[in-house]
Amino acid sequence: MTQGQYIVISNRPIAAATWEMVLAGDTSALTRPGQFVNLRTGGHYLRRPLSVCAWDDSRLTLIYKVVGQGTDWLSERQAGKSIDMLCGLGNGFDTGLSGQYPLLVGGGVGLPPLYQLARQLVDEGKQPRLIMGFNSVQEVFYREEFERLMPVTVTTMDGSCGVRGLVTEVPPETNCTYFYACGPSPMLRALCGCLTMPGQLSLEERMGCGFGACMGCTIRTRLGDKRVCKEGPVFFKEELIW
Repeated sequence: MTQGQYIVISNRPIAAATWEMVLAGDTSALTRPGQFVNLRTGGHYLRRPLSVCAWDDSRLTLIYKVVGQGTDWLSERQAGKSIDMLCGLGNGFDTGLSGQYPLLVGGGVGLPPLYQLARQLVDEGKQPRLIMGFNSVQEVFYREEFERLMPVTVTTMDGSCGVRGLVTEVPPETNCTYFYACGPSPMLRALCGCLTMPGQLSLEERMGCGFGACMGCTIRTRLGDKRVCKEGPVFFKEELIW
């Protein structure tokens, strides 16, 4: 984990109430896709955890939804502004278990950590596929970016883009060897019930400190109590209790 001031390079809306922010700063603590950062937003006491969408040696990309005062403050940060950030938090995805044909499943703002994951899988010579789910076409983002890497199926609840329905209603390819997922808990629970293959899931939980000290995000697993911000946010399907 590193802490420092990160400089906003760009900050723009990319879908309904959804923004993409690119920042310059130290990314050395980011070692696996699925890790997250914790940002100080204005005068708020608690930081805001956000998954990292992508990174390189000197910059990182975050995607966030404006849902309250903290994220509204973030949406007002213009290029050149600085943000205090804890970077490289949590336990990310393990690509060594994916097999040749991994399936990626993301719902809404659960999609961002899957982008860096997809890039890494492709770099490793794997052939991933993605199912991405939204409520409507107004909320769809990063479709073209993902399509440059792999085949993509889009689902929307109202049928305004792609397949009407839930991501769980799209049958996976028969040759899928493993799955990676991130999104709301009901979606993850349903995936664990309908996918027979092993996998890893990134959980979305409210957090306090973001680095394991406060224990506020502790969940029960088959291997005992674990902190989503420290041992997670990525867990193996087999260890989760729904």
